[in-house]
Amino acid sequence: MQKVFVNDKPIILTTIVEKEDGFKNYSLKSVNLNKVIRELNHTSLKEVRLIHKKEDKLLKKFLKKLPNVIAGGGKAFNEKGEILFIYRNDKWDLPKGKAEKKETIEDTALREVEEETGVQGLEIVKPLETTYHIFKRNGRNKIKVTHWFEMKTAYTGKLEPQQDEGITKVAWLNQDQIVTAMENSYANIKVLV
Repeated sequence: MQKVFVNDKPIILTTIVEKEDGFKNYSLKSVNLNKVIRELNHTSLKEVRLIHKKEDKLLKKFLKKLPNVIAGGGKAFNEKGEILFIYRNDKWDLPKGKAEKKETIEDTALREVEEETGVQGLEIVKPLETTYHIFKRNGRNKIKVTHWFEMKTAYTGKLEPQQDEGITKVAWLNQDQIVTAMENSYANIKVLV
């Protein structure tokens, strides 16, 4: 089972058909994804489930429904065990951004975290899960596929929000602060933290 978020409402990719209760089932093969996105955005519907009989084909077939934007991002820790967060669009988020041509996804993640926060000396510790969410650009829905990496750094210098990307704050947050920040974050970030 895979979740793709439309704002904070999930589209669940599954092989199991259940009785509808606060959600709707659609066949992945024939679904009008733009209609489903509108429905999630403008009704009280809690989630949508897209059904396909072959589990190994669910994600692949779903990703063909809309243009994909590939991104890399980081859950970066400092030596105190705090996690690096950005504040953009009035929400707490982890730094991430779009891959450039001929760039590995690891290089994308490292570059984006550094650009968005000013933090240097980042090292990838291990890959984390990949998240999926749908967003609208220039009137068209797209799927952002974000490859996440756990990172570490000994950097203690100044944090610099990348203002031309709409980032207004960068902060190292401890566990208590993260709990508060997650009250004002995105569903796919909550999954990672």
